[in-house]
Amino acid sequence: MRDCEENRSSEERERYSRQMLFAPIGENGQRRLAERSVCIVGMGALGTVLANHMVRAGVGTVRMADRDYVESSNLQRQMLYDEEDAALALPKVEAAKRKLQKINSSVRLETSFADVAPGNIEDLLKGVDLVLDGTDNFQTRFLLNDACYSLGIPFVYGGAVGSRGMSAVFVPGETPCLRCFIPSADSGGETCDTVGVISPIVDIVASYQAAEALKLLVGDDASRRKTLLSLDVWHNRHHELKPVAPRPDCPCCGLKHYPALRREEETALSLCGRESVQIAGHAPFDLEVWRQRLEPAARSLKANPYLIRAEMPGGERLVLFEDGRVLVQGTDDPARARTIYARYIGN
Repeated sequence: MRDCEENRSSEERERYSRQMLFAPIGENGQRRLAERSVCIVGMGALGTVLANHMVRAGVGTVRMADRDYVESSNLQRQMLYDEEDAALALPKVEAAKRKLQKINSSVRLETSFADVAPGNIEDLLKGVDLVLDGTDNFQTRFLLNDACYSLGIPFVYGGAVGSRGMSAVFVPGETPCLRCFIPSADSGGETCDTVGVISPIVDIVASYQAAEALKLLVGDDASRRKTLLSLDVWHNRHHELKPVAPRPDCPCCGLKHYPALRREEETALSLCGRESVQIAGHAPFDLEVWRQRLEPAARSLKANPYLIRAEMPGGERLVLFEDGRVLVQGTDDPARARTIYARYIGN
């Protein structure tokens, strides 16, 4: 037994030797990393870079949450996925876990293939030391922000679109929150699905996030960046916004109302730029039962253990997830999506 422990210790010293030579981490910092846990919400472009860094650095537990599956349009910038993942329509969390297990088997990997919402956010974040933002919309970012400030968990924000990116670190009780910097969820209508994105800005923003995460996890608070970083890698611009004072009327860190946690969960949500409407609220699907039910009516149908994709006679596409969610693809009109949903799934 003692020989096994010594061998494992020797292997770990070899694996992390270059990281431990970096004085701000060292052996003590490496030990702290192994004892820490992070939650990455959103396993798209930012999330895959973040997960790669956290796992390779030896963070003890990496929890990943995402509601989506791998598509070919992801492969240009979402670094953990490949063509086979897209062909199989694997959930992003599952595809990421398969890759990351091969990178560092000593890290505990936890996954949640679900839509992150007010009803499950507190359970998702329970017990973690740090939350990393890999999302692509401000509605979910404000939910993370409010949940983290309610629970007292540091939150590292990041966002990228086009060639521009932003990042900041928010620590409850020490810094203002995201709402103090960006009061509104209106990002000007620009998303990766409407104006595109290049992969270098994704890697840069997520690497800034990962660096700040390592500082927080090893306890090097003095080295933390205190500004909100904004940069454009195509037009060679770099700007840092100095911290603002927490707003007394901020509904999160000022008034402690945490409005995103009290938001009514939407049953029909249009996914910006994707011509898709997500409809929630159904009981969990038995996918085999629903495969048999939809197959006679569908033009084509593909299924795996996690979801069903069916193209219906009118050109509509339905994606059923085991947790009861349905994507109606080919429209961004919730009313039209509900009509199609009612036709094939019921009320």
